[in-house]
Amino acid sequence: MASTSAQLPSDSSSSSNVIRRWSHDVFLSFRGEDTRYNFTDHLYTHLLRSGITTFRDDRLTRGEEIQHELLKAIENSRCSVVVFSKNYAESRWCLEELAKIMECRQEFEQIVLPVFYHVNPSDVRTQTGSFGKAFTNHEINWKNKVQIWRDALTEAGNISGWHVNVNEGTRYESEYMRAIATDIFKRLNYKCLFVGKNLVGMDSYLRELISKLKIQSTDHDVRIVGIWGVGGIGKTTIAKAIYNQIGHEFDCVSFLENVKEIHKVKGGLHDLQKQLLHDITGENLYISNISQGAQVIKNTLQSRKALIVFDDIDGDLELLECLVGEHHWFGRGSRVLITTRDRNLLHNVNDVFEIEGLNHKDALKLFSLYTFQQSLPEEDYKILSNDVIHYCQGLPLALKVLGSLLRGKRTSEWESELHKLKNIPNAKIQDVFKISYDELDRTQQAIFLDIACFFKGEDRDFVSKILDCCKMFAESGIGILEAKCLITVSNNKIYMHDLIQEMGWEIIRQQHPKDPNKWSRLWNPDDIYRAFISEKGMKNVETISLELSRSKEVFANMKKVFAKMRKVFAKMKKLRLLRVYYSDDTMRKKYKISLPEGFEFPRELRYLHWEGLEALPLNFDPENLVAINLKCSNIKKLWKMKKHHEKLKFVDVSDSQQLIKMPKLSSMPNLESLNIEGCMSFCKLHSSIGEFPDMKFLKELLLEKTGIKELPSSIQYFTSLEVLNVSLCSKLQKLPDCFAKMRRLRRLYMRGTRVKELPSSIGYLESLESLNPWDCSRLEKFPEMVKMKCLRELHLSRTAIKELPSSIGYLESLEFLYLLSCSHLEKFPEMVKMKCLKELYLNGTAIKELPSSIGYLESLESLHLSRCSHFEKFPEMVKMKCLKGLYLDGTAIKELPSSIGYLESL
Repeated sequence: MASTSAQLPSDSSSSSNVIRRWSHDVFLSFRGEDTRYNFTDHLYTHLLRSGITTFRDDRLTRGEEIQHELLKAIENSRCSVVVFSKNYAESRWCLEELAKIMECRQEFEQIVLPVFYHVNPSDVRTQTGSFGKAFTNHEINWKNKVQIWRDALTEAGNISGWHVNVNEGTRYESEYMRAIATDIFKRLNYKCLFVGKNLVGMDSYLRELISKLKIQSTDHDVRIVGIWGVGGIGKTTIAKAIYNQIGHEFDCVSFLENVKEIHKVKGGLHDLQKQLLHDITGENLYISNISQGAQVIKNTLQSRKALIVFDDIDGDLELLECLVGEHHWFGRGSRVLITTRDRNLLHNVNDVFEIEGLNHKDALKLFSLYTFQQSLPEEDYKILSNDVIHYCQGLPLALKVLGSLLRGKRTSEWESELHKLKNIPNAKIQDVFKISYDELDRTQQAIFLDIACFFKGEDRDFVSKILDCCKMFAESGIGILEAKCLITVSNNKIYMHDLIQEMGWEIIRQQHPKDPNKWSRLWNPDDIYRAFISEKGMKNVETISLELSRSKEVFANMKKVFAKMRKVFAKMKKLRLLRVYYSDDTMRKKYKISLPEGFEFPRELRYLHWEGLEALPLNFDPENLVAINLKCSNIKKLWKMKKHHEKLKFVDVSDSQQLIKMPKLSSMPNLESLNIEGCMSFCKLHSSIGEFPDMKFLKELLLEKTGIKELPSSIQYFTSLEVLNVSLCSKLQKLPDCFAKMRRLRRLYMRGTRVKELPSSIGYLESLESLNPWDCSRLEKFPEMVKMKCLRELHLSRTAIKELPSSIGYLESLEFLYLLSCSHLEKFPEMVKMKCLKELYLNGTAIKELPSSIGYLESLESLHLSRCSHFEKFPEMVKMKCLKGLYLDGTAIKELPSSIGYLESL
């Protein structure tokens, strides 16, 4: 087998045609005195009998320095087998061999197979046990070599290999040797793929992917796993790496690369079928048409254990049906990998491996390898390198492209390039992303551009409802964007990678590169200023998002612009979304903007968000608005018109200190959220509510820090209400006893009010998850909790509570109970069914003892009794298996129960 020729991976494309002729299939590295005359000798014989030419390093004379002949033997071997034995690390010669072997693994992708002969792999990996003892001497005599040797052992110890330990009685040594020889034979006889250099962070990816593939499964099932991620994230690289690592375990293998691109070409699907069949059978089978090809592929694969990789699949139905097939096409034990940008294509797979970007450490390493040919940036470039890492946000493609671009350039050139990137994105990176954008239909593209230019970071439901009123079918479109990795949704917020957002911006710019007044969307203050000052065009503008906190100069310029831009707004007949806002709280509260006389908002406007507005136009009519946000305005009252506004769903006038009156809520029958937080002058809620029975959709009523003195009993008709916040309403003294009908209420916040007692109807809130009367210093009594089956959090800290109702012990869902500084509380009721309670805070209470039932709280993790000066006795801790924290400082406790010694988690 040693005559085999192979194409080696190289450092540059110019040398990609270099052919290396291997002198040996296997290089054997071992500690002579441990295994020369037993295990290694027998293994050597097995390898030769299998036709595997093997170099055994005991044929050379050993001296102080490792000989050139030995180094060449390692370099010219396709595979290195390292036999780690008890005394392996004592030999400097062995460690030098290993360092060279791991170097060849990195440079030439040489296969390295460790054999852990009666040693623990973790001792090799972490240099403990006999390996640790050996390094005690090396640290003294070979300080300059030690770290290189340690790194080599750690890397080798992390490679999957064979753990030979016949003392365990599981297998004979001869069986191990036969398995090793067979494994090497398979590895050397299948087609490896060039993966590339500078693979960073790959090991963790491969471990997770191998876990999902279940390679070692004994049930011989067929598993199909999808590799999903944004363009440039490394899907193909990871697929190639796993293919190279596990391909030897299968009867046949095939890697179909760039499936989507090949399929686009006429006859592409037919060619893909033929390539797959050739890879499986080694023959050029004739197939007359695609349907026949699908049947031949199915018949051929059903009897084989195959590893097939379909790289970069798109959603074409014919492609999926006639090439990828289904589980029953493949033989027992087969594994199929599909890489794609589209999550929707993976509905029939067994598992999906989502690839995320590199962490900061790995990203910096990858970038440095391409830029400086070392693992860390040079000293003068550290800050600039971190700027690049932040810009790339863990995307390997971007790190490689920019690393190559900046290589060898001065710091001044780096600064220039980085400044340029903020205005002109790198074409190589953008082209990769644009493939996914081009696959969208027109409506989906419009949604993408709206998110890139306006909605990034917003709530998904909020965005959907606004865009649906723009006839964009948002729920479906957002799902498609997420499936294609163009956006992510986390905690129901829509996010977008900065580089993908820049691609969206560039698409807008390319409409008219030098004329922002002709763009469909505006987001940059400088471009908005230029567009408004020109007073030309503007008829195409659909969205404007203007952030005024960048500088006082920007604010001053925009104030002048808006003062005379009545004509410009009149031209924007297509304007759907308008946001003028501050990211700086100080500026938001300090600066106000007045609209010019006669100013009118476009009728097509669906979302109006303008912070710090002095007043609305006199003729303001929110006829088509879905959402209005007038945070920190000087508005005293909203529109005067009395007609219904059926499209309006969201109203936010928070921190508008002069607001005294709202339109009747009955005039907004579809309202879902009303935010009046921080409107200190607003104190007559009852006069603004109107006819409550019409309010069927209101889910959120936020009244924190307003001047309201009471809530009207008609609030009970808000049957869809989920969140009610009256915290810091310092004049609020009483809640109406009308909560029984509010069966969807999930959160009730009333911190810092003057309420003395809670109405009994609160105990019937069956959907309530969080109740917070914290810091209600007058609250003395808590009602029975009759139906609060969903309550998870109860915050009663700093209240005047004297006792708790017995029903609190039956709250099966309660996880967090806060009673800090309740100085009048002397007794805690039995905890009969509090099976979910995790944290209990009783700091600073007057409690003397706890009920014995507390010892049975199996889920309790943290118990706080600090400053409970009257607390003397602790009950037995029978089943508190999860308790991690017990705080008893400042108590009068004299002894602890003996059962505390059995708390395994404490």
